[in-house]
Amino acid sequence: MVDVVLPESLRGVEPVRSVRIPARLEYRYTPGAASSRFLRGIAEKRILGERCSVCQKVYVPPRGACPTDGVPTAEQVELAHAGTVVSFCVVNVAFYGQEMEIPYVTANIRLDGSDLPIMHLIQECPADEVRIGMRVEAVWVDDADLGPTLESIRWFRPTGEPDADVDIPGEGVGTGLGSWVGGTAPGEGP
Repeated sequence: MVDVVLPESLRGVEPVRSVRIPARLEYRYTPGAASSRFLRGIAEKRILGERCSVCQKVYVPPRGACPTDGVPTAEQVELAHAGTVVSFCVVNVAFYGQEMEIPYVTANIRLDGSDLPIMHLIQECPADEVRIGMRVEAVWVDDADLGPTLESIRWFRPTGEPDADVDIPGEGVGTGLGSWVGGTAPGEGP
């Protein structure tokens, strides 16, 4: 740790250890046609994605266009309520109004039939048992509480199925920041 040298005028003054600042953020979200279809589907316990007609990737939640090919994604695809954890984060920091017990896990989950993951909570499993490749399924709120929001899915829980193989982005390619596979950048090898 680097020693901090204070100006003479601040020496002997008690350091600030924390600051509480009230913050409030109000916003309105107006979903487009693709997001509206997705949210209406969630209210019916259906997870809807859209397929690109060029690359065939299925996007969830859909945005109405393929970011790779720049074409509309008009084909609706109903996705499974189960998927695979492709990355995750164990959260150990509490925040005001928090309802989750620390530690808890947020994960990127690639639903079966989708090409991109969604982010959601993992529960019904100790945080230290969550892993990449873990098979999980959606746990929905009671039917009376369903609405056009991802909060209609309470969380995902392990299915007990064997782990799935997961392609890790960049695996076998390196980061492009000097950490190349085998120590040699593409095009520089023999």
